[in-house]
Amino acid sequence: MTNTPADTVPTPPQSERLAGQTALVTGAARRVGNAIARALHAAGANVVIHCHRSLAQAQQLAAELEATRAHSTAVISCDLLQPAAPAQLIADASARFGALHLLVNNASSFYPTPMGSITLAQWDDLMGSNLRAPLMLAQAAAPALRRTRGAVLNLVDIHGMRPLRDHVVYSVAKAGLIMLTRALARELAPEVRVNAIAPGAVLWPEAGMSEERKQKIIDQSALQRAGSPQDIAGAALFFAEAAFVTGQILAVDGGRSIGW
Repeated sequence: MTNTPADTVPTPPQSERLAGQTALVTGAARRVGNAIARALHAAGANVVIHCHRSLAQAQQLAAELEATRAHSTAVISCDLLQPAAPAQLIADASARFGALHLLVNNASSFYPTPMGSITLAQWDDLMGSNLRAPLMLAQAAAPALRRTRGAVLNLVDIHGMRPLRDHVVYSVAKAGLIMLTRALARELAPEVRVNAIAPGAVLWPEAGMSEERKQKIIDQSALQRAGSPQDIAGAALFFAEAAFVTGQILAVDGGRSIGW
């Protein structure tokens, strides 16, 4: 469940692990994307912050990061479902710092689509944001990433492997993104690595959830607690540096996916 309200995200300690690299993080203004952008920046990367409707939050994040290292961020706002947007975003992101080393496909729509009420508009939106846009972005970014021997990181979901009730289209879209991760790992090898993170309950859904339901989810996890955006950001840092890892899906879910 990665589409959740923004919590205050602390700025990680600074390092130079990714110095000289550029990362593009889609949907980076809020929530998990915000934490990933902060972690990559703290590791020394230049960060291109993509947003759609959250421009004010994106600009605030950029201002905070610029305060720690000047001329290290850029904000680009666009709707990834517009046909020309993915290619233009990659072009603009690559031009800003002269290269692209990491594409993080985090932007996502998430809402219920119970059987009997599913519309074509919902299908287009959920499949578009969770599957079509990551594919088009990866395709557009491939030449730049090949030049830098870079990486693509997709944010999938444990519900791409175990469907979430009343979320048929979302679950199908994330399942498709899991397969896309593996397919791209073959298509873009050997120059580009492609991996994915499948978060569990790291923040609760924006629409709200009963305390009873939250506790039930926690009870289903081996570690018996919810995670945090920083748990996902830590996994993102691992994949950014894991030079001999590709085609992998890492569940960061407290053990929920093992059927505790």
